Amino acid sequence: MTTLHDRVSEAARALKRRMGAFRPRVGIVLGTGLGGVAKRIKAKGRLPYGQVPHFPASTVQGHSGRLVWGTLEGTPVLAMEGRFHVYEGHSLEQITLPVRVMRALGAKTLLVSNACGGLNPQFQAGDLMLIEDHINLMGVNPLIGPNDERLGPRFPDMSEPYCLDLIAKAEKAALKHGIGTHRGVYVAVSGPNLETRAEYRMLRGMAADVVGMSTVPEVITAVHAGMKVLGLSIITDRCLPDALKPTTLAEIIHVANQAEPKLTAIVREVVKGL
Repeated sequence: MTTLHDRVSEAARALKRRMGAFRPRVGIVLGTGLGGVAKRIKAKGRLPYGQVPHFPASTVQGHSGRLVWGTLEGTPVLAMEGRFHVYEGHSLEQITLPVRVMRALGAKTLLVSNACGGLNPQFQAGDLMLIEDHINLMGVNPLIGPNDERLGPRFPDMSEPYCLDLIAKAEKAALKHGIGTHRGVYVAVSGPNLETRAEYRMLRGMAADVVGMSTVPEVITAVHAGMKVLGLSIITDRCLPDALKPTTLAEIIHVANQAEPKLTAIVREVVKGL
């Protein structure tokens, strides 16, 4: 039976054969409707997830399902065009394997993005939020099970899962481009259904500003692996229980696509500064 370390190493070796001498310094995970960053990468190569050992297939609309590597603002990056989710039936090991592979290839910084619902009444659809903390309500954790010290410590500290220095760089970048941003707390749930009015009230009462179905497993894994993390959320719909309106995936993707240029501008500026 192979270990997690073995599977990470096998995937990394396969990508090294494809990449040649190229090695990423930054890993990027692009969420629903947020593939615009990948278009700005001066690509040296692309590869569907299905051609990487141990990677599952992405099944969600708005996720291209491939890796792209090259330079963004002169910085070597490896980006995921679409991620994996618990609700697709993937294990947390599968969901977070790409982050471990990015680290094995040399990336020390991880930028994660997502589309999410806004719980904070001051947030509007299309706004950007820089994640400064999170709450894990998925009921699972990617670090459960035997710990391999080659991948990270048994009990990683989570006092600063989102790097304050990177948040400050992102705010400076947003200011330079005249983009308004919020700071806030992201709460992760398993999905795939959107939440009920009562659940939105509960989540807001827990001090969450936005809610989504991703990101937290990747961030926990990145912290475990010793990476610095910047998290960015696009609020695609307002989740106010007393003024709740039905929404659809098509509407969520439309709002994410409209706001995506703002996210791309911030990511490009932050990566340039690295």
